[in-house]
Amino acid sequence: MSLTYEICIDSVAGAVAAEKAGAHRVELCAALFDGGLTPTLGTVRAALAAVSSIRVHVIIRPRGGDFIFDEHEVAAMEHDVALVREAGAHGVVIGALTPEGTVDRPVVERLMAAAGELPVTFHRAFDMAADPFATLDVLAGLGVARVLTSGQDASALEGAPLIAELVRHAGDRVVVMPGGGVTDRNVARVVAATGAREIHFAALSEEPSPAVHRNPYPFMGGELRRPEYQRLVTTSGGIASVIRAAD
Repeated sequence: MSLTYEICIDSVAGAVAAEKAGAHRVELCAALFDGGLTPTLGTVRAALAAVSSIRVHVIIRPRGGDFIFDEHEVAAMEHDVALVREAGAHGVVIGALTPEGTVDRPVVERLMAAAGELPVTFHRAFDMAADPFATLDVLAGLGVARVLTSGQDASALEGAPLIAELVRHAGDRVVVMPGGGVTDRNVARVVAATGAREIHFAALSEEPSPAVHRNPYPFMGGELRRPEYQRLVTTSGGIASVIRAAD
């Protein structure tokens, strides 16, 4: 059974690298350090213009932290869904929970309505849900196309037993897609253990900044921060390595 490969990216160059490596789909984000936030509309348009054979799904998440959103955040997400749909995105990635850890149905229904005919992925907010099986049933009933999950554990490998149960429970109603800590060293085990048909991973590599002039004193983030003169870039080689290992 052939696998569908989805690559988590944060740049147009990442989309180009994923297409070159033979992936099927990308999840386009900003701020991967925060777990992935809504990218700019300019980035979405540029990514769509830069690739031709790969599908571009766009995450819609206004901030890091929990998945409990107020009315202003929901309005912003609704606008963003409509904008990326109009830009030509091939799908959207959303998620919203109640304080009790159940699917926030009114919010999800509102975002899905804004998405129109675009396929919708429910992101790893799923991993913070109180009852994974009940949550999966609700999402399947809402018409969500796929659910991204690490099996409510630190990585998809550690969560593989639950993912396997979710795959069986979902049947043909909704795709359960493992993601989280998937590498070329463990992807074959994750696929074998879960029976998944789709797999989600990132392939980031450290690359030095091209800056010649460097000021070592200021920094642009909080106390927990990356070096200013270091980049994380998606590489075709890293993606191809995982695909080879899975095959």
